[in-house]
Order: sequence, then C-alpha cells, then structure tokens
Amino acid sequence: MKNKFAILAAFMISVCAFAQKEELKTLKKIYAKEQISDKEMLEYKSALSQAESSLASAAEADRVYINFYKAMAPLLESTIAMSKPGATPQMALKYINSSTISMLSSALPAVVDYEKKSGKMIYTKDIEETVMSFSSQLLSYSTLLGNQKNYKEAATVTYSVYMLDKTKPDNLYNASVYAVAGGDYDAALKYYDELKAIKYSGEGTIYSAKSLASGVEDSFSTKAERDKMISMKTHSTPTEEKLPSKRGEIYKNIALILVQKGKVDEAKAAIAEAKLANPDDTSLLLTEADLYFTLKDNETYKRLITQVLEKNPNDVDLVYNLGVVNLQAEQFTDAETYFKRALEIDPKYLNAHINLSAIKLKADKKLVDEMNNLGTSTKDNKRYEVLKKERDALFKSALPHLENAYAIDPKNELVIDNMLSVYKFLEMTDKYNALKATKNK
Repeated sequence: MKNKFAILAAFMISVCAFAQKEELKTLKKIYAKEQISDKEMLEYKSALSQAESSLASAAEADRVYINFYKAMAPLLESTIAMSKPGATPQMALKYINSSTISMLSSALPAVVDYEKKSGKMIYTKDIEETVMSFSSQLLSYSTLLGNQKNYKEAATVTYSVYMLDKTKPDNLYNASVYAVAGGDYDAALKYYDELKAIKYSGEGTIYSAKSLASGVEDSFSTKAERDKMISMKTHSTPTEEKLPSKRGEIYKNIALILVQKGKVDEAKAAIAEAKLANPDDTSLLLTEADLYFTLKDNETYKRLITQVLEKNPNDVDLVYNLGVVNLQAEQFTDAETYFKRALEIDPKYLNAHINLSAIKLKADKKLVDEMNNLGTSTKDNKRYEVLKKERDALFKSALPHLENAYAIDPKNELVIDNMLSVYKFLEMTDKYNALKATKNK
C-alpha cells in the first residue's frame, strides 16, 4: 500500500509538472509577440494564474520564469493600454507603481543569475535592454513621487532601480534619502547597511559643460565623455565639481536611527567600526560628536569637536556649536568666547550675534531680582543706583549684537522684540518708534 501511495504521488507531481510546462509555453509564446491583444493578455493572465497555483512544487527554472512572467505582466498591460487611441501617460500608472516595480527588481535579476548559472541565455539580453530603456523613466517616476512628497514610494522605486542595476550605487543612496524623508527608518537602515557593505562613499567628480544648442549646463559620467563633446564643438565652458564623502552622513543617520530605537550601544559600535575602516575621514569624527550631542553627553561632544577643530580651526559651524554646548551647560564665559570666535571667522553669523546678546541680557534677571528686594533706606537707595547703572551697561553691551543681527535679518521677530525692549529701557525713543512702526507695517 505504501508503494502505491508513492506511485500515486509521483504520478500527481508529473501531471502538475506537465501542466506547468504547457502554461509556461503559453506564457513564452504570448510574451514573444511584438503586439499583444486584449484577448491574448487574458490568456496570458489565465496561464500565469494556473502556473502560480503549483509554484511551491515547481523546479527552480520554472519558479524563476513564472516569477519573471508575473513581474512583466503589468508592463505588458501598460504597453497595450498605451497603444490605444487617446492614450495618456497617466493610463500607464494604473499598472506601473512602486509595488509592480519592486516585483520587477526581484524577478529580472533572478532570471539573469539563473541563466548565467545554467548557461542558457533566453531572456538575459532582453532584460538588459529593458533595464537600460526603462531605468531613466523609473527614476523620473521616483522624482515625481518625491516632488509629491510621497517619499516612501519614491524610496521603493529608487531602490528597485538600484536592484536592477547595481553598477549605480548613487540610486541606493538616493533611496535612503527618500526613506528618511518619509520617516521609513527601517527601510533607511536597510539601505544604509547595504551602502556600508559595498563601501559606498559618494565621492567623485561631476563633469559639466554648457550645451551650445540649448545654453543649458549638461553633466557627463566621465571626463573623457565631456571632453569628447568639447572637441566635437557641441559644448563649451567645461567645469568640474568635487563631490565630498557621504560616509559621515550615512553613519550619522545609522546612529540616529539606532538611538531612536533605543540601541545606543549599537550606534556607538557602528561609528567605531566606521572610524576603524576610514581613519582619515574627519566627517566620521563629526558624526561621533553629533551622536554624543544627541545623547546630551556634552563633555564627550566638546572633546571630539575640539579634535576636529585642531584639523580645521576655521569651521565656523563647529566653533558656534561649541558655544551652544557651553551655553546649555551655563558656562557663559566659555560660550561667549566661542561665539566671538565664530564672528571673527564670519561676522555675519546671525545666531552668534543673537546668542551673545542673550548672554548679556541673561544677567538682567539677577539684577532685577536684587533691586526688587531692596528697601527704602539710604544704603538700599545707593545700592539701587549701582544696580541701575549695571543694567544700563548690560543693555548697552547687548545692543550692538542685536543691531548687527537686525542688519543681517531685518524680519527676525526675536531680534526685533529684543531690540524694542532694549530701546525702551535705554529711553531711545526715536529708535524705538521707528522700529515699532517698521514692525507694524
């Protein structure tokens, strides 16, 4: 009896395999047509449905090709729709979306890998041509999604394009940017881990030249390609722009996501690993400093930023950030030193002016509290006059920074309100009225 069941099972498997082969023949035949009719598309989908029903028991080759035909179905339907009178590009979006594109990015490379292994190149060339033809269109679609703030789908589409052509890792990086913008941190972390695995830095050079036909600046993949256009006299005015390393940003975002997930030790380990692999990349030291700033470990932050400033003492943002950290720690003397240093580097650094004025005015509360607690004795009256002079000096010392900030950003409400308070206290009536009138316009 046992052998009979075994024979029956073998028979059923062979029948399923035979049926599946017939369905695959139908799919292959219809797929090969130059133009597919609506009726043939229905036949294609019926054969696909039947083939899929026994996918679990199918041989590897059959599984690969069934998935391929399934992934290509929306593309075929889109082609049929676009071939009809009055067709518009919007009609294609009924079939082409982030989900169907993701399916393509999985199925097509699987066929290429299988055919390379088997030595039978049936669809490899067709797939390569499809990828070459459609990649730019898919990227345009992801840009459209991004412009519509549909960042999650934009990330999926951009990542799918990368999966279709892994020779262009910038698409993987762009997918991570979209994922972060869309708040899809799990996907972003996945993409960042892949960027780590391929040792992506994003460093490079953009080669550009102005088109003599359109007057527009065109970019080229290589210097040779750009120079060829120059020699052919189709372009002029060649320029080159260096792209800095993106490693720091990548590891910074990895760390921030891990911290958000409560995995602080993993965040620290990720940055330590990156620094070990790239000891000369100062952006990673900045990333580590940002991590400790996020964790409110100000002492470690200051130590790391100081190391970076030793290599780049004129980085105004770093100098300013050290001022902020000291201000938060109520180390006002050190904070003032760093804000003044920031203004030496960039006299128009708005926030340095604002924070210097804030440090000056912060002491006012202490003076006012003491004045309010004084009595009416002769001694108290004398002390009151001393404190009033100190307040006058305080407001006068804050005013230049506020006026400089106002010159840089005359619409800044915080600056305007603080200036009005200072003018009023110092009884600078003309300036007070002029500024008040400007604010009320």
